[in-house]
Amino acid sequence: MWKRSKVTDQTAAGQTGIKKKSKVPGVMITQFVEELPEGTSTPDFTRKPIALTIQQGKWAVLKAIVVGTPTPTVSWGRANGDVYFHPDMCLQKYDETSREHTLEFPKVAPEDADTYKCFATNEYGRAVCPVALNVIEVGFSMSKEFQKTQVEDTKDIRRRLKKRKDDGTREERQMEPDEKVWEILLSADKKDYERICAEYGIKDFRHMLKKLTEMKKEREEEIAEFVTHISTLKHIEVHDSDCATIELDMDLKDPASKLFLYKDGVMVPFTTEESESMKHNLKQVGKKYVFTIKNLRSEDAGLYSVDVGGINVFSTDFKVPEVDFAVKIQEVKAEERQDALFQCVLTAPTDELKWLGKSTPLSNSEKFEITVSEDKLIHKLMVRDCMPLDAGIYAAVAGIKSCNAWLVVEVDKDSASKGKKATRKTTLAGGGDDQDLMTIAKEQQELYQKKMDEKMEVAKKAQAEREAAEALAKVEGEAAKKAAAEAKAAAKAKAKAKAAAKAKAKRAAAATDAAAGKQKAAAAAGGGAPGVGAPVDKGVGAAGAIGAGGGAGGAAGAGAGGAAGAGAGGGAGAGAADGGKGADGGGAAGVGGDGTAAGAGAGGAEGLGEDLEGEEYDSFEDSDGEIEGEGEGDEAGDGGVGSGEGEGEGEEGEGEGEGEKGGKRKKRMRDGPLVPETLIDPGVHFHAGLSDCKAIIGEAAELECKVNREDCEGLWYKDGEEIQSSEALTISKDGTFHRLKIHKVTEEFAGKYKFEADGRKTESLIVVEDPPRFPAEELKAFKNPVTVKKGHKASFKLPYFGREPIKIQWYLDGEELSEEATIKLDYSEGCSSLLLTKLQRKDSGEVKMKLKNEFGTVEAISQLIVLDKPTPPIGPLEIVEASSSTIDFKWRPPKDSGGCKIDNYILDRQQVGRNTWKKVGPIGPEPKYKDSDVDHGRRYCYRIRVETEMGTSELMETEDIQAGTKAYPGPPSTPKVVTAFKDCINLSWSPPSETGGTNILGYNLEKRKKGSNLWGTVNPPDEMIKGKGCGVKDVVEGMEYEFRVSAINNSGAGEFSTPSEFVFARDPKKPPGKVIDFKVTDSTYTTLSLSWTKPKDIEAVEDEAKGYFVEIRPAESTDWDRCNSNAITMTSYTVKGLRSMGMYWVRAIATNDGGEGEPQELDNYILATPPPVRPRFTDAKIKSFMVVRAGNSARFTINFEASPWPEVIWLKDGSPVPKKVTISNAEGTSQLLIPSSERSDTGIYTIIVKNIVAQESFSVEIRVTDEPKPPGPVETDENVPGTVTISWAPSPDEKRDDRLHYMVTKRDSSKSTWHTIADHIFNNRFTLCNIMPGREYQFRVYAKNDMGSSTHSESPKWLIPSKRAKFTVTTPETKACDLTCPPKFLVPLKMHAAPQGYECYMSCAIKGDPTPHVTWLRNNISLNTNTNYFISNTCGVCSLLILRVGSKDTGEYKIVAENSMGRAECSTKLTVRE
Repeated sequence: MWKRSKVTDQTAAGQTGIKKKSKVPGVMITQFVEELPEGTSTPDFTRKPIALTIQQGKWAVLKAIVVGTPTPTVSWGRANGDVYFHPDMCLQKYDETSREHTLEFPKVAPEDADTYKCFATNEYGRAVCPVALNVIEVGFSMSKEFQKTQVEDTKDIRRRLKKRKDDGTREERQMEPDEKVWEILLSADKKDYERICAEYGIKDFRHMLKKLTEMKKEREEEIAEFVTHISTLKHIEVHDSDCATIELDMDLKDPASKLFLYKDGVMVPFTTEESESMKHNLKQVGKKYVFTIKNLRSEDAGLYSVDVGGINVFSTDFKVPEVDFAVKIQEVKAEERQDALFQCVLTAPTDELKWLGKSTPLSNSEKFEITVSEDKLIHKLMVRDCMPLDAGIYAAVAGIKSCNAWLVVEVDKDSASKGKKATRKTTLAGGGDDQDLMTIAKEQQELYQKKMDEKMEVAKKAQAEREAAEALAKVEGEAAKKAAAEAKAAAKAKAKAKAAAKAKAKRAAAATDAAAGKQKAAAAAGGGAPGVGAPVDKGVGAAGAIGAGGGAGGAAGAGAGGAAGAGAGGGAGAGAADGGKGADGGGAAGVGGDGTAAGAGAGGAEGLGEDLEGEEYDSFEDSDGEIEGEGEGDEAGDGGVGSGEGEGEGEEGEGEGEGEKGGKRKKRMRDGPLVPETLIDPGVHFHAGLSDCKAIIGEAAELECKVNREDCEGLWYKDGEEIQSSEALTISKDGTFHRLKIHKVTEEFAGKYKFEADGRKTESLIVVEDPPRFPAEELKAFKNPVTVKKGHKASFKLPYFGREPIKIQWYLDGEELSEEATIKLDYSEGCSSLLLTKLQRKDSGEVKMKLKNEFGTVEAISQLIVLDKPTPPIGPLEIVEASSSTIDFKWRPPKDSGGCKIDNYILDRQQVGRNTWKKVGPIGPEPKYKDSDVDHGRRYCYRIRVETEMGTSELMETEDIQAGTKAYPGPPSTPKVVTAFKDCINLSWSPPSETGGTNILGYNLEKRKKGSNLWGTVNPPDEMIKGKGCGVKDVVEGMEYEFRVSAINNSGAGEFSTPSEFVFARDPKKPPGKVIDFKVTDSTYTTLSLSWTKPKDIEAVEDEAKGYFVEIRPAESTDWDRCNSNAITMTSYTVKGLRSMGMYWVRAIATNDGGEGEPQELDNYILATPPPVRPRFTDAKIKSFMVVRAGNSARFTINFEASPWPEVIWLKDGSPVPKKVTISNAEGTSQLLIPSSERSDTGIYTIIVKNIVAQESFSVEIRVTDEPKPPGPVETDENVPGTVTISWAPSPDEKRDDRLHYMVTKRDSSKSTWHTIADHIFNNRFTLCNIMPGREYQFRVYAKNDMGSSTHSESPKWLIPSKRAKFTVTTPETKACDLTCPPKFLVPLKMHAAPQGYECYMSCAIKGDPTPHVTWLRNNISLNTNTNYFISNTCGVCSLLILRVGSKDTGEYKIVAENSMGRAECSTKLTVRE
């Protein structure tokens, strides 16, 4: 699907490709042009890369040095695959000092071994040099287990990606991150691999590429099962119409294959029709599939996947950035050839904005310039040199948000400039106040930073919680481990105690010493004083006898050797603490008390006293590890009495004595709390780092960064050296902001600056530039317009400064100026001037001085105004009023006032018919005049001139204007009926568009009854209607009227309007009721026929219906759509354009003049389907058996009828048809297609057509076969005399074709032809009878089936020798035969009648020996020498041919044959028809 293209040495299209030799061996040069221009050369290598053999994991470098004019570009390729450039894998570098081009491998791997090619290319040629890189593998690069893990990991990911249900859909579950990233990578472009890996934390880039290659190969094989070709994969793209699209071109093998759309692994429903209710839509145009997501929201973000038949073919990750428009683009009006600027401000920084012009994506070009501010919030689009074709809607798209605005290009309407290209303008349209935009951008940046800080705090808090939870879990895990170890040690001690209890009695004496040691240990641990063999606090103990421990003091006593002691206070096992637990190591113990006082029983512990004395134990594990004895301790619930065998109670005891605690063990205490109460301070980090700065010489520059704490102090460095505040720069701190300000930038301030605080640092560069600039005062003076008179001169001069060289250009109204007779340009150091002489009015315009050097461009703009006389006023006149006493008119000002203010218009008047002009005089600067000194019916002409301070213009002469002309107004609009009642009808109308040159004074209104020819006035003749409406009260109830109106001006009444519609003089009607008996009369898949009865007419409640409307509503919608826009009068209607099998609700509404009545709905929804019809096959003759040659396609089409639309199922031998079989269903027909049939496709195919009425089926047997292979060797045998048995090996196709049979043919020595002797033989043997001895027989066997027969298998020749007597043949004597005879006509000539102009052919047959001589004659004249006749004699057949028969050929034709034996004649006649 995505195939890598290898680097080849082919030349580009149209290039000559001349091969040249290089001085360096192994370098091939291709020259693109036949002749090199002077001073140019093709690329070549002065140092070629050297082959390298290196150990795996080392740093490998391939170096090359190239030359050529112009300087060639260098690229690298490899023989197998592409070179992946990644910091961890491969880097391409260039060293300007050594001029070396290098290809570096930081840690070379075995898969990097290949033949690499270095390409050096310029516009005149290309040089190529190959180099080999060999990698020596050290040991195993990865263990077998690791390799196995990688393979299993890849398979596991693919298995999860391919997990599907039976119907091919995915399981309903959210995708895991590892599944998601691999699905994204499978459809991503190579240039996006690094970004995706960084986003999802994949660090082993090399391993990722290897695994991805395997997965791609596997997916291509899976896609090939369903898709023939796939291309043009367009990732999700947002449009300005609030929708996003996914495009791909696919050629499906089966057009009926199902397509699925998933979002993050969950299926998304979509529709294939245009629907506003569905969010997702699929549109198919040919092989192009376009998925559309409408009404975009932030929750639409996710991974979208397109599956075909259960196989993923394409995935795209849709990310919705949290960005919106703070300031949207506004409409821009620009003049032709002017630049237009659109600008907007975003709420969050965005690298790139998508600009659209008339729905077409825009990019930086000569026509469009796209710029972004440093903070990435202000985005601008400039449309250069606007033309009328550039007008339209322009849009900006950021994430899922968009805004659009119009670009209006105003064309110069001056008739004089039509057909000429307008002058290029340097002004800008649409540019707003940049300061306002920057203020808004700063506010948005602060808001964005605040949001980021809040998110950072939330992230920190979550991180702290995670770390605390991990610490707690770690502590609990360690505690659990320790408890398990203690339990194990206790069990071990118990086992040792059992062994000690069985020790010999001779060691009983040591028990006393052990008891003493135990008492010391108990005293050290719990403060109790034990007694050993003597009274201690009223306790007595003796060796080998009963000892009593306890007493009032609650001290413990211990008995020795196998004796038991009992005391009132009670004794407990060694090591009891807090009344809790004692050790099981005591040999004998007293009766347990309440556990507050504890003693130690020795029980024969050897050397116990010495081991325990003066020691402190932190846990049972320590003591158990050091005590060794022979006593046996058994655990009991509430204490007990020790026995002489050393069994003691040491777990929990309850005693009656009250005494102080003794013998308590010391517990190990934790140094700190389980979970730290405070988190470790993460230290200083930057909210905003330093940004690179371009500083201009002489101006100020500032660097600023922001940290997270106000108490942070930091240091500033320049080029690695610390800097402090000085006269030239100031270092300041304002809260969390740290600033470095340079007051006046010079060259020495350029360099790398660094701010460091608490080990964190941020860096930036200050690049010092010296662009061209103008002095502020001189620039301000230059901007003032320069005004001169026509023919005079104007000069412009402006100093400048900046780094040389500086290119200086002067422009006048957008056109660059050069030295001419009237233009003088002066360039001196730091100053330039322009002198324009003999100026004309057309020279007025914008004067611009443009400076440019390597750092930038600057412009200074001024205006040149050349004063001249004005042009004449612009006609024609617009007559405001032309009455008998007044002529009022106006005109348009001149196109050019000469650069001056208009002082006056000067008018002269002439009465038509006279030669003199009367001066009306200056009338002021307004272009209008009202002449009251006129005579009724006279015609007047006027001359108008413009007067300014520069002089008077040429005159404009007007057309004749008549005073008091009878100009009647035009007809008003047709009167409209506003309301109608039984005693009044209210009307309204609009005034006429043609007023006759005067104001409309009023209107006349007339009415007429229906059926009458007479119009009657409504208003009295002397009282016109002043308004544009009237209420007519002179009406008769129940009568029908129409009305018309005319307008009146000073000349009189004009034409009447067209009459209004007829209206009844009656009160408004009541709406009609519901229609009756509303029902469906017929239906199809696309139409629905309805009928109803008109509603009843109930007086004063429901009036008669005049028409009807039919409305329809799809079941999935809530909106009703009206089928007929105008009311119908019939009580039936057919709705068209329905969706097949769609569910619809239908209703009918009656209407009249009073409005619409209540709708009447059908009781239930209607299915767009014809009436039920049982499925039936309509073909007259249907084949039930088909034979198809293997490899050809098998096609079976069958027609049927059924209603509603049936379900069509195809089965093969009772099971569903295989995937390779294509089923195409259309209305009333179904087709089965096996594209490339095989023998395994043979079977009985059954079509089942069923609907809700019934089902019908039909079966056809399709046999796929081929011409059979020939049978094996043929053998013959004579089992019975006179017969022969022919047998043969079966054909290889016999087992696969049950209709295969055999045919046998024979040939004997008496005949040369083959005859069939047997056919339709289904075994491999045939016996032939009636064999003739002495004849040689040969047999052929053919295999035959429905497609034909095979080539034959031939038997060897077979012969039964004949046993005959020898006979002799006597040959009779022969005599010579005499064949001589006289000539004789075997076939005589026939009569001929030939049409004139056609050919005539005569022939006859002659016999004779010797061969007779033949002579043709016409009318007894010989024709043998006549070349007009073709005469031939072939084997006795004599012929005469006449090519074109004419009248001269008419006559008797005779043929004479003669030889030595005689003579014969034959004649005929030829008749020529005209």
